[in-house]
Amino acid sequence: MEERYDLAIIGAGPAGIATAIEAYALGMSNILILEKDENHNATIRKFYKDNKRVDKDWKGQKVELDGTIYFMDGTKESTLDFFDQLLDHESLELRTHTEVQKIVKKEEGFEIFIAGGSIFATHVVVTIGRMGKPNKPDYKIPPSIKSQIHFTLDGCGAGEKIMVVGGGDSAIEYAVDLCDKNEVSICYRRGTFRRANPTNQGDIEKAVESGCIRPLLNTEITELESENGKVKVNFTDGSSELFDRLVYAIGGTTPSGFLSGSGIREEDGKPVHDENYQTNVNGLFVAGDITQESGGSIALGLNHGYAIAQYIKALG
Repeated sequence: MEERYDLAIIGAGPAGIATAIEAYALGMSNILILEKDENHNATIRKFYKDNKRVDKDWKGQKVELDGTIYFMDGTKESTLDFFDQLLDHESLELRTHTEVQKIVKKEEGFEIFIAGGSIFATHVVVTIGRMGKPNKPDYKIPPSIKSQIHFTLDGCGAGEKIMVVGGGDSAIEYAVDLCDKNEVSICYRRGTFRRANPTNQGDIEKAVESGCIRPLLNTEITELESENGKVKVNFTDGSSELFDRLVYAIGGTTPSGFLSGSGIREEDGKPVHDENYQTNVNGLFVAGDITQESGGSIALGLNHGYAIAQYIKALG
């Protein structure tokens, strides 16, 4: 039988869950959330270290919440528990392990293509996070060392020589987390860690002063090679060094291929949308990280979901 929904949401992060919750609160019930990973909020699960602080006012952005969801400061674990409770309370339909291939506009809504078939929906909201596609370096990663190159802390152990690449919050948190049990360096192309929040700036300063982390600032990598089972890193100044593994934390990118394949236009690396987060395709909306300059604000994602639900309800 054909599956038909009034509202389909692509991505089960904060913005996606908020859209479903707010739409349900307004009387819509035929709602489906599609998530390619095994659970909701995959970015938080994969890229946030354990006990990471999660602030409503991310990076100092003061955000007044517009909708019915009351989100407070917490940790990685309490935030995941919070969204668990929201989904359980409303008994919303969340379908995991379901990757959307493309969205096609039809006369009366959209056909959403997934492996093995398709789903129809009157309205569609795309809330795919940037970190679903983490940035990778411009230079080649030789196949022989790919198992030693990471974009999260998964696979990192103890007693190793590790270099973290990046200068933002995630890079600092990874380096600080690793340095208790490993010899850690952090490589950043700029001279300071000013992009990071004040807490992380303080943490990295203490770790550097104590000798726990070695900073390689104003430093860029030109090439990676394999040498005696190690990762050989060549730098722009002509020097090189061997590491057991590298961890990259250099942000994420908008899933441009998926957006363009669904007819959504982009400008300056972001999908084009109006004040209601509706794209150039009527009935197709975007929300969350992909609409933000640098992504990351849960509170803004919640407000996007509220605004979209209000607009769809007003359409009747």
